[in-house]
Amino acid sequence: MAGKYDDLAAQIVELVGGKSNVKCVAHCITRVRFKLKDESKANDEAISELPNVIKVMHANGQYQVVVGNIVEDVYDAVLKAGGFSDGGAVDADDDDAAPKGVTDVIIDLISGIFAPMLGTFAAAGIMKGLLALATFLVPSFANDGAYTLLYTVADGMFYFLPVVLGFTAAKKFKMSEFNGMAIAFALVYPTMVALTSGEVVGSVQLGFAGTFSWYTTFLGLPLIMPASGYTSSVIPILLMIWFGSTLEHWVKKWMPASMKMFFTPLIVVTVTVTLGYLVIGPIATLITNLLGEFFALLFGLPMIGSLLGCTLVGAFWMCLVIFGFHWSLVPIALVNLSTLGHDYILGSVIAHSFSLGAVLFAMYLKNKDEKFRGIALPAMISAFFFGVTEPAIYGVALPDKKAFINASIGSAVGGLIIGISGAVVYMSGGLGVFNWLSFIDPSGVNGINHMIWAIVASLVGAVVGFAIEFVTFKPEAAK
Repeated sequence: MAGKYDDLAAQIVELVGGKSNVKCVAHCITRVRFKLKDESKANDEAISELPNVIKVMHANGQYQVVVGNIVEDVYDAVLKAGGFSDGGAVDADDDDAAPKGVTDVIIDLISGIFAPMLGTFAAAGIMKGLLALATFLVPSFANDGAYTLLYTVADGMFYFLPVVLGFTAAKKFKMSEFNGMAIAFALVYPTMVALTSGEVVGSVQLGFAGTFSWYTTFLGLPLIMPASGYTSSVIPILLMIWFGSTLEHWVKKWMPASMKMFFTPLIVVTVTVTLGYLVIGPIATLITNLLGEFFALLFGLPMIGSLLGCTLVGAFWMCLVIFGFHWSLVPIALVNLSTLGHDYILGSVIAHSFSLGAVLFAMYLKNKDEKFRGIALPAMISAFFFGVTEPAIYGVALPDKKAFINASIGSAVGGLIIGISGAVVYMSGGLGVFNWLSFIDPSGVNGINHMIWAIVASLVGAVVGFAIEFVTFKPEAAK
């Protein structure tokens, strides 16, 4: 049976130069990503004119076709149209990617590691928000078995986040995914987590980086771990997988073929986990503490810290999204959530999708062109309700430039309101309207006060973005 996007997929495959020009294909949350043997064979203009295609991009050695929320359906159709294997791999031995700058490499790594889990991660966050709302409205629900069961749905992925990252990072670093998960399992093993409490064997004070204590030793060497262990952590597992991948590639070069199956994992996992606990983990903890201190210093400046930090992050968040730099703040936010129980970084950007959606709405009202409206309407809905902004950014706001600036202004105003109110998020929740639930305090101390401020910031940011765009937008000047 023909699928809804089979014709579109067939045209895309043909216009990128045919199956023979495709080395591999993958997808993120809004884009079908091709690695082509010769990008000059692809017809950018023709692909951009296809229905449901928002934009064509060349970035990080990839040929990216932006299709928005239908990406998974289009991706499946592309796999079928080109006869590509599941997962997008065509040639497993093609490593001749064009040279990249350091920034491109970092962006590609971070987005490649976090993007695959974004949907499920957001879903878990939404469940957390719904449970927080339920217990606020009906406190006795927290003692019900239904709450306990549903909380495992909400918190399981957060608690075992290193395992998820162990899989995605191993895939990105071209390492055995099972070795990556084995390393991560060792980080969250209950016996090791339990070692973070009890009688302190020794400690050392490192100034701004905090106090490092240990409760046991490994052959006389201190096993230094964060107070809560490595559950829900981000940076330690990423550094360990990077090290493990390097070690695995080296071991495979000299290990006899008859022994590779068992001894490669034995060496890689054992060495990586041991050095992870003794060296990599403490270094990662040090880096994490320093990054946290930097943002704490920025947001903690007398009188203006919260206002300055929230306003700046809110203003430039969409710029970070364009270049993929927003992923660099996500690990820090997750660290704040696991150590502080709340986060101010993600809280400060609550208004960006609402401001962007409102800007598109203003353009939609004034521009009667049907093709433009066909792009703007679904992009606006995506931004408003689901917080997925790439279609709106790449398809409408960024090409217009002024619209992008106006949306950033509205986002900055929303960040300013969050800074004034002191509102923070208590979980990494959903996007768009679902992100409001992230501001509910599970402890009940602040209740829904921060959520109310988040709603106010979102609405004010939307009004500001809409007003500026409605007054300044000239449909006749738009392309």
